[in-house]
Amino acid sequence: MKIEFSSFRSFLGILLISTFSAANAQQPLLISETGNSKDFPLYNNGNAPKIVIDRNDDSLVAIVSGLFSKDIKLVTGGRTDVVYTLPRQGPIIIAGTIEHSQLIKELTVSKKMSLVGLANQWEGFQISVIESPFKNISKALVIVGQNKRGVAYGLLELSRQMGVSPWYWWADVPIKKKQSLYVPASTLYSDAPKVKYRGIFLNDEAPALSGWAKLTFGGFNHLFYEKVFELLLRLKANYLWPAMWGNAFNDDDSLNPFLADKWGIVMGTSHHEPMNRSQQEWKRFGSGAWDYDKNADSLRSFWKQGLLNTGKKEVILTIGMRGDGDMPMSEQTATSLLERIVTDQRKMIADVTGKPVTQMPQLWALYKEVQDYYDKGMRVPDDVTLLLCDDNWGNIRKLPKPGESSRSGGYGIYYHFDYVGGPRNYKWINTNNLSKVWQQMNLAYEYNAKQIWIVNVGDLKPMELPISFFLDHAWNPLSWNADNIGQYYRWWASEQFGANYSESIGEVLQRYAVLSARKKPELLSPQTYSINNHQEFASVVDEWRQLLAEVNRISGQLDSTYSSSFFQLVAHPVMAMSNLHELYYYTAMNQSLASLADSAANGFAVSAQYAFAKDSLITNAYHQINGGKWNRMMSQTHIGYTSWQEPRFNKMPVVKRVDNSMVNYVAPTNTTTILSSVIPLNDTATKFVEQNGYVSIAAEHYSKAIGNDSSAWKIIPQIGRKFSGVTTFPVNVISNDYNNSPLLEYRFYSYDSGMARLKLQFVPVLNYHNNEGLKFAISVDDEVPKEIVLNSGADEKKNWNSWVSNNVIEKSVDIKIKHPGLHTIRYYMISPSIVLEHLAIDFGGMKESYLPPNETKW
Repeated sequence: MKIEFSSFRSFLGILLISTFSAANAQQPLLISETGNSKDFPLYNNGNAPKIVIDRNDDSLVAIVSGLFSKDIKLVTGGRTDVVYTLPRQGPIIIAGTIEHSQLIKELTVSKKMSLVGLANQWEGFQISVIESPFKNISKALVIVGQNKRGVAYGLLELSRQMGVSPWYWWADVPIKKKQSLYVPASTLYSDAPKVKYRGIFLNDEAPALSGWAKLTFGGFNHLFYEKVFELLLRLKANYLWPAMWGNAFNDDDSLNPFLADKWGIVMGTSHHEPMNRSQQEWKRFGSGAWDYDKNADSLRSFWKQGLLNTGKKEVILTIGMRGDGDMPMSEQTATSLLERIVTDQRKMIADVTGKPVTQMPQLWALYKEVQDYYDKGMRVPDDVTLLLCDDNWGNIRKLPKPGESSRSGGYGIYYHFDYVGGPRNYKWINTNNLSKVWQQMNLAYEYNAKQIWIVNVGDLKPMELPISFFLDHAWNPLSWNADNIGQYYRWWASEQFGANYSESIGEVLQRYAVLSARKKPELLSPQTYSINNHQEFASVVDEWRQLLAEVNRISGQLDSTYSSSFFQLVAHPVMAMSNLHELYYYTAMNQSLASLADSAANGFAVSAQYAFAKDSLITNAYHQINGGKWNRMMSQTHIGYTSWQEPRFNKMPVVKRVDNSMVNYVAPTNTTTILSSVIPLNDTATKFVEQNGYVSIAAEHYSKAIGNDSSAWKIIPQIGRKFSGVTTFPVNVISNDYNNSPLLEYRFYSYDSGMARLKLQFVPVLNYHNNEGLKFAISVDDEVPKEIVLNSGADEKKNWNSWVSNNVIEKSVDIKIKHPGLHTIRYYMISPSIVLEHLAIDFGGMKESYLPPNETKW
């Protein structure tokens, strides 16, 4: 079935309905559609000023000036030219670097322009409007960069504010036409990144990105990478680890590294590919074993060629060594051997470049078992960036300790939005909650890991939203905080779909992030949610249906030009995940009823089979949008996992038939259980009451929050599986014990007394200082507080699979309720960065469920 763009909107509506039968908020406004004679006319009355650059400036200035010229035409329909000499009269646009642009130098010498704000600002840029900059030139819009990328970021920031989304090509975001564009006369704006190297890792795992790239460009060649380079610059990134499974960036196409340099992209290789040589290059050109003890000469020769190939191009060299094909080193590997490898590699760097080794950026990735070598005492020279890593599931494993000596090479973070490995692959669809991403990367920044931020994005699509946030956050980690993180969804929706839909689409994106992060789709099964207790599974399915209903409503109102982008960025993930939950819900109901020999099981079997077939239809719809532009991009298998590795094909879950009867099953409507309300006595101050033998409280609904001079409580919105989370800020302030530490109070009323079980649920966080573990304390009424370790090393080894699979850390403690009536739980902060989501007091009535039960409010 071929779906033309013109007919796609109607198809999308049918598919949706069938389920039921500008500028960053932290930046100033630089572009306006109205202006006066003093403002700079970027486009007015059919005219656009010429863009003047220096012929001797870096090639990137010319490349991005050309992009900016194209962007003006896309927005206005008007044409502007890039020229190398001043026109006879103006206004004009001037773009250039401090070092190489003669025009910029003349403006500073004549004191028409000051560049004090750019002093020592790596990749900084300044945008200003200048009156009468040169003879016969009425005014100039000047974009000056501290280096070539600074110019690019300045020009493309203007493009972004004109209405050109960074995703205009990669997600078909339409560009709204405008009749005029002005830059205010008072404009004097400068900006620079706070994280030095900011990038993505295309961890291509066939068949999705690789299949699409081969179909679209013939493979991972320079035509493909030019699209990636442009996207990175538009997102203010500067760093790339290229696709490497079956591919070799430097060898597959000789233009790849050449154009990366032209586009100003700093290249690297993944955490297990040393010295700017890929794993595939070793397979093609290496000889002998990937073993430094046995084959050092061959490895040194191989690595030396990587340095010779690099030349003067900007790269960050991965140093050290891991097992071949991203495998662990042998358990017998000695720290002394790894230190010798690093020493030999650095000597080679100095010998080949003829410069001090400290002048070549290098990183050592403490990935998986490599961190164990560091913890046992292995060290690398101070100028090497220590690239700290998460656990592949978004939880940072290690951070510098407060007061730890600084390094000239600093610290970085390797993070994951996609992963292939245990306990289960997750690479099909975006399941990243931005609140959690922000919480972890804010930890990194506050603990001084700010030299490199790189994130594994798998196939790139469909990670558009989290990629945008990760790179925006890396540019300025101070822009986003616990109070405004939810607004990012709305700002991003506004950039893609316009201000009129920013609230409604932003709310859908945020709600999707919460629901999808509960359980990776590859881990979902008929057993994930309970079909009996609290009617949990039906309630979860109903949440997805409500979200899909909102998507359908918005889709009916959007202009048809947004059909393709809306489907990719909003509708498809909601449709696909909603349908997947329906599939497993119907399967669970079928299996339960079949075990009782109830013929109603047959209706659920039919519904499950329909949902399984519909999964393919949704994927095919994605592959056919916009004339098949994204064919194969969503072809990762995601149904039928039995181990960490994916099945070759999606596999229908097992359903059972009871007899030959056939029942038409109608999906249930909202079946969320509403607990009966019982108001104890006349205590209107109490918010929570025991119902059905337990009390359930969302952590954000405390009765009282008490801080101190050093720390204050904050709510991180919608970070948990069901509720928001509560933690203390700043995240690097530690309390030695619970005495005088910040505390939260929770009041509740019980009918029962005696022994009970206090159950607490936390957003996963690891013991990132590798000490005795993060701690908190808890007390009930007048009892002495009990200190509890959240995540010791032993806990992590034993329970990590469960933590990441279920996206929660659970702790329980026995408590004594001395009498029926009003009680107070006190939760004390000892360690920072522990995020509490939910508390329950179980008197024996709580039933097992995946999510915490609804709050027992009256």
